[in-house]
Amino acid sequence: MKTIKDLCDLVRQTAYDIHVYHGNGHLEKVYENALAHRLRKAGCDVKTQHPLKVYDEDGTEIGNYLADLFIDDRLIVELKAAKTIADEHVAQTLGYLKASRIEHGLLINFGAYRFQIRKFVLSEGKTKEEGVGCLASLMPFFFVFSAFFRG
Repeated sequence: MKTIKDLCDLVRQTAYDIHVYHGNGHLEKVYENALAHRLRKAGCDVKTQHPLKVYDEDGTEIGNYLADLFIDDRLIVELKAAKTIADEHVAQTLGYLKASRIEHGLLINFGAYRFQIRKFVLSEGKTKEEGVGCLASLMPFFFVFSAFFRG
């Protein structure tokens, strides 16, 4: 059985290969079908438009939503074919993770000229976005700090 890191790496590489081959400009469903097809060929259990239960904080089931892809019963993949990843796409993905109590999710955008992917981990009520280094998140502060002392 693959670790979640190995699974995410496989999905990331497969999605990138699809982006290189097909480019941007297709409907989301085309990318969904391509990614599901290639991941199944790689031996993954892939469910498309899979209903996941949504729970309230006390554990009561209050509904469900359809995950674009649900891989190996532990990874939600939300696909977009948009100009860029927007805040509402991130909020949607995080909402899906929290409501369904699934720990790992990927948000992949095939619509941009450059391939875009973000990984999210929800554990013990805390959300973490992986792949963004601490230094990168502090860069704006360094620029402000240096501009302040430069005069």
